[in-house]
Amino acid sequence: MPPKDNLAAMGLELPPVVPPVASYVPAVRTGSLVYTSGQLPMVDGKLPLVGKVGAEVTAEQAQDLARTCALNAIAAIDALVGIDSIVKVVKVVGFVASAPGFTGQPGVINGASNLLGDVFGDAGVHARSAVGVAELPLNAPVEVELIVEVA
Repeated sequence: MPPKDNLAAMGLELPPVVPPVASYVPAVRTGSLVYTSGQLPMVDGKLPLVGKVGAEVTAEQAQDLARTCALNAIAAIDALVGIDSIVKVVKVVGFVASAPGFTGQPGVINGASNLLGDVFGDAGVHARSAVGVAELPLNAPVEVELIVEVA
């Protein structure tokens, strides 16, 4: 099934591209690869939750936010080259603003990884990094960036 049909079957649609919060573009293409900038879990222009995962934000909430980040990244790719041109999700990098002692970063970023698998099937299987950090822009709990191969 095409990716847009998979999204529709999940009751999802691509949101508008999140405007940059600094001097960069949401996505760039070089050769057959598209790199997204780090995507925050913006919904309708704002962060639904802020703070550190393991303190103000639960791991489960953060996993949902990571899913939103991935959806925003797909939207940025779609605006640049079209979602149907995605051949393979190559790499996911996830950043988790972590409270001291929180070590569940991989589980949080599963929110992004699972969405990509659901949308792209075997083409959504990817390499990944899940990194705990002290702070993220706008006090966001999670940020995700993608590298995808396109036709």
